[in-house]
Amino acid sequence: MKIAVFGSAKTKEHTQLYQDSVLLGRLLAERGHTVLTGGYSGTMEAVSKGAAEAGAHVIGVTCKELEDFRGARANQWVHEEWNYPTLHDRLNALIEGGDGAAIALPGGAGTLAEIIMLWNRMITEGLPRRPLVLIGKDWQAVFTTFLRAQSDYIDPEAAQFLMFAEDVPQTITRLFDHN
Repeated sequence: MKIAVFGSAKTKEHTQLYQDSVLLGRLLAERGHTVLTGGYSGTMEAVSKGAAEAGAHVIGVTCKELEDFRGARANQWVHEEWNYPTLHDRLNALIEGGDGAAIALPGGAGTLAEIIMLWNRMITEGLPRRPLVLIGKDWQAVFTTFLRAQSDYIDPEAAQFLMFAEDVPQTITRLFDHN
């Protein structure tokens, strides 16, 4: 299956998060999955690297709008690039392309937008339900606070679409080894 991985473009190679992201890509590849990322730097590059080095097909979902803004190009580990004109088009392609599962590493506004869009589309049955695993205690804190603060406007069942994992190994267990 194709697994979409969301995460920050700002993560540097020498950090633990970068190394954890390489591990995530490798573990997904070892299970035979195609990996989709945003295709650029940071955790997107790290996941792509880990997956490519372990033999997986890596798809980078990129866009002209970001390339014009940042001067960014797809990372060297991308085997197939899906390039779209706008960030909106890119976001939709990344969310819809990851038909097996989605994983969010720590990240900023872009990562949050990816999570929210996928979550909302599953809630409204705009996309088939799939696992959405958010890695790190910070994502759990963000969504616990959000669900509590906005409880008048969110069906309690909406929380069931979110899964939380402390780290990469727990993510793999939640996705594949729960039976």
